[in-house]
Amino acid sequence: MEYPSKLLEEAVMALSRLPGIGRKSALRLALFLLRSDADVSRDLSNAVGRLRSEMKYCVRCSNMSDEEVCRICASSSRRRGIICVVADFRDVMAIEQTRQFTGTYHVLGGLISPMDGVGPEKLRIDQLERRIVEEHVQEILIALSATMEGDTTAFYLAKRLEPYKLTLSTISRGIAIGGELEYADELTLGRSIQHRVPFGSQGY
Repeated sequence: MEYPSKLLEEAVMALSRLPGIGRKSALRLALFLLRSDADVSRDLSNAVGRLRSEMKYCVRCSNMSDEEVCRICASSSRRRGIICVVADFRDVMAIEQTRQFTGTYHVLGGLISPMDGVGPEKLRIDQLERRIVEEHVQEILIALSATMEGDTTAFYLAKRLEPYKLTLSTISRGIAIGGELEYADELTLGRSIQHRVPFGSQGY
């Protein structure tokens, strides 16, 4: 495509790097910003800049946070005795939308995937073990995607956490096999949290 302006082309190229944004969509966005008040572009630039420079990760659970400790971990209304283990902070957002879980979270930072060179040592499992001891945790809810990597990680966690004599549970399989947690609808995910089952009862 021929662009009438090098500046427009550069903007389109930058926007098209975003996931799910093709050249045509990037062009529409660039033209929208060009036609809008200068405040729109300025606000977008400032928001993205602050996201990059000021975003923190909770020192306790590794969720995204504006402060050293995230709002969930800092809340006095959350149940400290149960931790929901997830792969990614997007899973925290998905579960929070259901309003069915009142404990705290622990973000592993990924899933075990030998094909991608991701072993247990690259996940935040040591930190989870420290929290179990320090926070006197009674239950670990394993909420990982129903994929090969998710099941592998769940099985590894169950074996590693055996010495702590915890109640290990997992979300019920209302989530389709092969499904990613963040894409599950709120009703299905909420029911999977409500009707969680003992770990090992679903064929792990």
